[in-house]
Amino acid sequence: MSTPFAHRDDAGCQLAERLLETVTDASIVLGVPRGGVPVAYQVARSLDLPLDVCVVRKLGAPRQPELAIGAVGHDGARVLNADVIATLRLTPVEVDDITRAQIDEVTSREAAFRAGRPPLDLAGQRVILVDDGAATGASLAIAVDVVRRAGAAAVVAAVPVASGHAHRLLNQVADTVVAVVVSEQFGSVGRFYRDFAQTTDAEVIDLLQRAAR
Repeated sequence: MSTPFAHRDDAGCQLAERLLETVTDASIVLGVPRGGVPVAYQVARSLDLPLDVCVVRKLGAPRQPELAIGAVGHDGARVLNADVIATLRLTPVEVDDITRAQIDEVTSREAAFRAGRPPLDLAGQRVILVDDGAATGASLAIAVDVVRRAGAAAVVAAVPVASGHAHRLLNQVADTVVAVVVSEQFGSVGRFYRDFAQTTDAEVIDLLQRAAR
């Protein structure tokens, strides 16, 4: 298989071309840190839209941190997995304690990424939510829900590449899904990039500062 994307910047440019064909009324672009932000930067620049981040933190179960009982995002927006919570017999107090810790982490990471700038107001906005790829689609689906709970009127889930499963899942939760490549033979996001080096916090901060100028 030929590799469709040289790097995240190239992926963002290709995704922007696809979005220009299909999305005409978006007002804000959000990148999912860290790898989604370089892609989102190119999208925001091409569409001439403001750029911000969508920081989402998993709510890990007590003593089983890899088991998600939900997720939180900006301004305390929260999605809970009621079935998992019931199975683990967690009390509302326990869930709230876990939530508070992760809200603090979201707030801290947002502040670091934005370097003193206020967050963009999502209320009533049509948001393009961007990541660098979707293997299972689960994380991005949670991010879509969090963005809705933050007040967005509509959410476009946009990725350079998605598995067939992820594409179907995202179509169930987002108003629109845009992907340059949808593959049933997926493997991992990285195999679709020639350069898939990890994006650093410093790079995220720099891109957000450049977009704000």
